[in-house]
Amino acid sequence: MSRKELLGNVGRVVIKIGTTSLMQGRKTISIDFMDSVAEQVKALKDEGKEVLIVTSGAIGAGLRAMKVQANPNDIPIRQAAASVGQSILMQRWADSFQRQGMIVGQILMSLDNYSDRESAINLNNTVDSLLENGVIPIFNENDAVCITEIKFGDNDTLSAIVASRTDADLLVILSDVKGLYDSDPTKNPDAKLVPVVHNVDSEVRSMAGDSSTGLGTGGMRTKLDAAVICKDAGCSMIIASSKEPDAIYRAVSGDEIGTVFVSDNEISKKRRWIKAAHASGRIVIDSGAVKAVLDHKSLLPVGIRSVEGTFDKGVVVDVVSDGMRIAKGITGYSSNDLSAIAGKHSDEIEKTLGRKDHKEAIISENLVVF
Repeated sequence: MSRKELLGNVGRVVIKIGTTSLMQGRKTISIDFMDSVAEQVKALKDEGKEVLIVTSGAIGAGLRAMKVQANPNDIPIRQAAASVGQSILMQRWADSFQRQGMIVGQILMSLDNYSDRESAINLNNTVDSLLENGVIPIFNENDAVCITEIKFGDNDTLSAIVASRTDADLLVILSDVKGLYDSDPTKNPDAKLVPVVHNVDSEVRSMAGDSSTGLGTGGMRTKLDAAVICKDAGCSMIIASSKEPDAIYRAVSGDEIGTVFVSDNEISKKRRWIKAAHASGRIVIDSGAVKAVLDHKSLLPVGIRSVEGTFDKGVVVDVVSDGMRIAKGITGYSSNDLSAIAGKHSDEIEKTLGRKDHKEAIISENLVVF
C-alpha cells in the first residue's frame, strides 16, 4: 500500500517543530527555515488543508537573548528564558507568515488544559474560529509558569494531544533524524530506516534512543509515546527530518519520507468520541478488574464494587478505582441493573435481572483506557 493510501484524505494537519529544527545547526533561530515552513503551510492551505503548528524554541531563544546557559534542571532560569523567548519566537513566526500573506495566533497551554472538558471545548472553539478566519494557530507550552512541563514535558506529547483533541488527520513531527531506525544510526552504520509502523510494541520501543542533541527535551521515546496518543485518536503520525527539502509539504502529500505511524481510524474515532463525551456516572471497580481493563479486556460485573449516579444503558461513564479514573466506556446496562449485578459472575445475570443483555458490563471495544 502506498503512503498516500495509508494516510487517506488529510484535511487537518498539525506540524510539530522542535528546537533543533528551528536552529538548523546554528546558534540562533534560522529565519530561512521559518520562511520555508511558512511557504509550505501556504501551499497546503491553498490546497484546502487546515494547518496548526506546535513550536518549541522559546527557552532556547530566551537563553541566547539573556546570554546565559542553563542545564535542564535550572528551572528558574529556564522559566525566565521562556518568558523572554516567547515574544521573540512569535515575532519571528509572525514575520515569516506575513511574508506569505498570512497571520498567526498564539496559544500558550499546558497539558492539563485538555483535562477539563469545558476548557477543552472552549479551546477547540477558539482553534476552529482561528482556522475559519484564515489564521494559523501556533501552540507552545506555557513554560514560563509550568514547572512540570519544563522538567518532564515535551512538545512531542503536546503536539499529539493537540492533534488528538482537535480532530487532526495527521501529525508531522520534524526532527533532527530522518525517522525511526531499527537501531541507533549514530552507533550502527548499517541501521535501516523503518518506513511504516502499525503498532508501537516492545520491539518498536527497543529501537528508540535518546535525543541526539542537548537543545531539545524530546527524544525518540517521546515520539513513540506521541504516536500511541495519535493512533488512539485516529490520527496518523510522521517523523521526518527538518533538513529534507520541503519535508512538511512532502509528508502531508504522501511522499515516501520519514516514518509513518498508521492509525486505525474506524475504531479510534469511536474512542475519541468516548473520551470527549460527558460521563453520566461512575463505576467503581476492584483491583482484578483494573488489571483486566488496563489489558484492554472487557469489564465484567464480577469486578464492579459499586455504581455512582443514575443513568440508562448506552451512555458514557467513568470507570474508577481508589478515586482514580482508569477508563471511560459505554455501559451495556443501566445504573440500577449494574447495582443489582455488581460483584456477580456473568452466569448469574439472567437469574438476577430476569434477562441477560450481555455478559459484560462494558465490552472492550467501548472502553477507552487512560
